[in-house]
Amino acid sequence: MSDPTAELGKEAGSDEPENESGKMSFLEHLDELRKRLVHIIAYLFGGFIVCVFFTKQIYDFLAAPLAKNLPPGQKLIYLEITTPFLVYMKVAFLAAIFLTIPLTLYEVWKFIAPGLYRREKRYVIPFLMSSIILFFLGGAFCYIFVLPTTFKILLALGASFTPQIRIDGYLDLTNMMILGFGLTFEMPVIAAFLSLFGLVSAGFLWRKFKYAVVAIVVLAAILSPTGDAISLVIWSAPMVFLYFVSIGVAYLCGRSRKKAKEST
Repeated sequence: MSDPTAELGKEAGSDEPENESGKMSFLEHLDELRKRLVHIIAYLFGGFIVCVFFTKQIYDFLAAPLAKNLPPGQKLIYLEITTPFLVYMKVAFLAAIFLTIPLTLYEVWKFIAPGLYRREKRYVIPFLMSSIILFFLGGAFCYIFVLPTTFKILLALGASFTPQIRIDGYLDLTNMMILGFGLTFEMPVIAAFLSLFGLVSAGFLWRKFKYAVVAIVVLAAILSPTGDAISLVIWSAPMVFLYFVSIGVAYLCGRSRKKAKEST
């Protein structure tokens, strides 16, 4: 015969919020982090191998925002014999990041999921989808709007000179800007998780709005290659908008967190 006490224990356990973070020791957390990082590195390596076969096409795609603004017949230059090889490797690595971002974000979710309540774990699909979409939107916004405008302004400033632009310097700048915008567009997702863990609230973000705007403008001035008014608007406007979105997301997630605690 089955033990009634055990059966009641099982039923009670099924109604609990299933917050498992307290069941894991510090070393177990470190081991879990190591496992997730190993998986992410393996994904990146596999994506890198795939992208190596398409480096020429990927580089032509990345160089297009500048190439369209160069004088007819003008090309980017290199000074070291190994530069083209290193550039193509950087191109393959950047493409691998975008190619494997769904798997990377899944590993991030798997690492933080034990610290969430059962009700909050239902957000795995919205989290993954919104993170992936926002990351690609950030990269696309940079590629379509920010890069062409920035290069057009920079080339106009140097109109009295003959451009001799190195491919490695150009690619480093382009990679930083595309990845930077991709990560910046993750702001609502970050706000969601900070709110779920009770680290921030919608009210806190709203009260710090004016300080956030100042920080955003300063960050845009530092990251923008030109620092002119147009570039500052292009860099700052999306981040301010995303900050407003983050306030709304934090409000919704805060309500969910509160309901989860009340049901325990």
